[in-house]
This record gives sequence, structure tokens and C-alpha cells, in this order.
Amino acid sequence: MFSKAVISLALAASALANVFVTSPVATTTFTAGQQATITWQDDGTTPNLTSFGPSLIGIYTGNANQQTLLQTVNPSVDVSTTSSVSFTPDGTIGPDSSEYFVRFTSISLKDATNSQYPAEAFSAKFTMTGMTGTFNSTIQDEINGQSTAPIGATASSSAPGTMVTISTTSAASAKGSKTSTSTSATATKTGAAGKIGVTGITCFVGAAASLLGAMLL
Repeated sequence: MFSKAVISLALAASALANVFVTSPVATTTFTAGQQATITWQDDGTTPNLTSFGPSLIGIYTGNANQQTLLQTVNPSVDVSTTSSVSFTPDGTIGPDSSEYFVRFTSISLKDATNSQYPAEAFSAKFTMTGMTGTFNSTIQDEINGQSTAPIGATASSSAPGTMVTISTTSAASAKGSKTSTSTSATATKTGAAGKIGVTGITCFVGAAASLLGAMLL
């Protein structure tokens, strides 16, 4: 029993995405038309950044089940050899809002729990200002869907980054006319929606440890 429990905990930990986004965080504000920088680091979990490899980086909005690619930041950047990318936020992709987040989509690595989909990593939601666009009704419905499918935990300045596991179905742009270049943005993952963060794993490990302790008494 003890060995099975340890193996289960190890597998749960290895399922976490390994791109830890250090900017933007929940307190970050990007301004339309002004250069912004996205930064990340290896979070120390399996797989490493070398395995994650070349990735599409984009600005998204939505919920845990459906997301929309609003702006492609870089169609292919190797996250293991680069730790930041700079870009100019497009003010026409949406309104002033705190509903934006960055998504990394690996071009070669598959999801650890479902090999039909690529591995993905996400930032915390952050704010964009100076925007002139709007969210169409489809995108607004996705954002409203966070009430039942929250996009992820809020990051703080002391914990600069949030990683979540999210499934996707939508590929429309803010104006409903563009198509996402992300492989997973046109398919639905079943049974994979939700988030796995460091806090969740800590609670899970703590609960498992308590259970093991009780079993050994």
C-alpha cells in the first residue's frame, strides 16, 4: 500500500506543466502599443523545458473549457533556450480588461494525461489597458463560463506565476474572424478541464501523508 501511494503522488506531481510564467502575473498590466515582455523559467518538475521545446505563445481569454487566441506573440520559440519574448500588444483584440492570460502550447510534446493533445502551460490572468476592441458574444460567454470552469488560481507578487491545466475548444479571434494556429484550439479534451497548481499538489500530498500516517499507526 505504501509503495502504491508514493507512486501515485509522484505521478500527480509529474503531470504539472513545467513552464513557470514569471511575467505577466496577476498584478501585471500591459498597455496597448507599448512593448511588453513575457518571461518564464523551469519549475523543476518533469518534463523539463528541453522536452517542452518549441512552443506557440499567445494572448488568450476564456475559461477552463474554452479559450480564444487573441494575439499570437510568437508562433515557435524554444522555451529551453530562451527565457523571454517581447511584443507589442494589439489594442484591437479586446477592451480594457483583466481577463487576459498567456498560453504556451508545445509544438512537439504531448499532454502527459492525453497524448492526443499538446502539452500546455498558462500564466495568471492579467490586465491590459489602452485597448480599443471588444469581446464578441462568443468570447464573452467563454469569460462568463469561469463561474463554473475557473481559469486558475490568482498569482501574487510573492508567487510570481500560475500554472494550470486547461482544455480548449474555441479558436475564434476577438472579432470572430481569425483562426487560432494552436493545434489544440480546435478540439475538445474530455475529462481534462480544470487546474493543477502547486497549492493543490501541496494539499494533496498533505492529505495523502496524513492518511499514510494513520495507516501506519
